[in-house]
This record gives sequence, C-alpha cells and structure tokens, in this order.
Amino acid sequence: MYAVCVSFRIQPGRVGHFMALIKDNATKSLEKEDGCRRFDVCTDPNRPDEVFLYELYDSPDAFALHKASDHFARFDGSVVDMVAEKIVRTYALVS
Repeated sequence: MYAVCVSFRIQPGRVGHFMALIKDNATKSLEKEDGCRRFDVCTDPNRPDEVFLYELYDSPDAFALHKASDHFARFDGSVVDMVAEKIVRTYALVS
C-alpha cells in the first residue's frame, strides 16, 4: 500500500470552487483507477482555507498513473490559481 497525503491552503474566496473540483477528481480517481483504493477529502471548520487529502494506492506506480490521468491533469490545471500552498507527502507501508 502507498499513502499520499496532500495539504492545500486555498486562496480567500476560492474554497467553494476548489471543493467542487477536488470532489470530482476524487470520485473519478476511485471510479477510473484500478490502483486507487481510497481518496478522502477532509476539512476542519476551524481552518476553512485548508483542505487535506488522504489517498491510498496499490503502489507508487499506481500513484504515477493517477498523476498521468486526464482527470488529474484537468483538476491540476483548473486549481493552479486557487492554491496558495500545496504540500505532498508520500508513505510506503512498513508493516
């Protein structure tokens, strides 16, 4: 299993539009990618400008296929001006 955690800080006034796009990306990832096992979109009401993603893939190769997908490319291109900060961390299963 390969975990991907992404933290976004969204530009003021853009969270609603960003959320619609990330939810669509999550749904398409789960529907279209055999190696995508989980794609959670999380927020905290105390930090409304932050969005946290928790994604599980079968392998680093499955994550690479996700990043190469058409739906990811459309999402990534659409949100570039909405994102103030993006941090991606990956983790491989130890036990």
